[in-house]
Amino acid sequence: MKKVLTCLFAALGLTTACGQQNFDNMDVKEFAELIADPNVVILDVRKADEFAEGHIKGAVLIDQFQSDFVEQAKAKLPIDKTIAVYCRGGRRSVKAATKLAEVGFKCVNLKGGITAWKEAGMTVTTNTYEVDVFTTKSGKTVTFHALTHASIRMQYDGKEIEIDPVTKLGNKEIDYTAMPKADYLLVTHEHFDHFNQEAIKMLSGEKTRFITNKRCADMYGKGEVMKNGDKLQLTDDFTIEAVPAYNYTEGHTQFHPKGRDNGYILTIDGLCIYIAGDTEDIPEMAAIKDIDVAFLPCNQPYTMTPEQLVKAAKIIKPKVVFPYHYGQTDVSALPEILKAAGIEVRIRHYE
Repeated sequence: MKKVLTCLFAALGLTTACGQQNFDNMDVKEFAELIADPNVVILDVRKADEFAEGHIKGAVLIDQFQSDFVEQAKAKLPIDKTIAVYCRGGRRSVKAATKLAEVGFKCVNLKGGITAWKEAGMTVTTNTYEVDVFTTKSGKTVTFHALTHASIRMQYDGKEIEIDPVTKLGNKEIDYTAMPKADYLLVTHEHFDHFNQEAIKMLSGEKTRFITNKRCADMYGKGEVMKNGDKLQLTDDFTIEAVPAYNYTEGHTQFHPKGRDNGYILTIDGLCIYIAGDTEDIPEMAAIKDIDVAFLPCNQPYTMTPEQLVKAAKIIKPKVVFPYHYGQTDVSALPEILKAAGIEVRIRHYE
């Protein structure tokens, strides 16, 4: 009976009697001392919603339940550094550490997980970004995190997609160390609230594809250049098209001259997403069709007035509109105005 129980505990990752455990377990005090070393990578293996409720500052998130967990870890974690793993109570992190150790990672597991961490009075940081989830044609999900202004984090099928990431805007700071490296990083144009070299460096890993216009690629020193009209097939179910984004109002054209900057249309497993970039309601929008989700800017003199946004939305006819890049512009009336056109408006913290 004792042998049976021992093997049962081993199956749960609680002992090594029936198999070799190739990682260390640490209590809260030991774990806290370990992660004070900047060369140690903190890994949270819970789900995104759990992570958002509170996580150890600087933690990278990779959901242990995802079928490609090990592949994501190989792509996003340095093999030559210690990986400090935790979950809610310690069970998932044991499984994760076991998997990682099997492929060569040096891991340490937090006993009792973040529950023990918080009970010991240790601090956590809260991800307060609003989240919206959409379903693709095959039943997968695309998750949008409203970071700030024009910075959007997207997740699809284990992939991380970052749009115009910036580390700080006004009094708001984005902790990109708490996020995985980007698989795809898109920048629309060179202005400081869209193109931030520090954020790009923080989010870039060996497999990151940095996609932008020529000006930003030249300024950063590298990047895949897309110009208006270019299309790029990233995977079998993910394409990007660069579309025009510019000002036409007299006295405003110097902000975003025609032909320089990009908007992007992302088609992800049949879900069509239009990220307009900094633009007015330009004539080229008439050619944009079958959009499910649109991000439309709203702050004159740099982008659109609310009236222009309404006009643009009625031309494009997306199912859902997110006003973004709106600064101090009052966008509160937009949901009611566009309701009659059958367009849902979701206002998030993209000010």
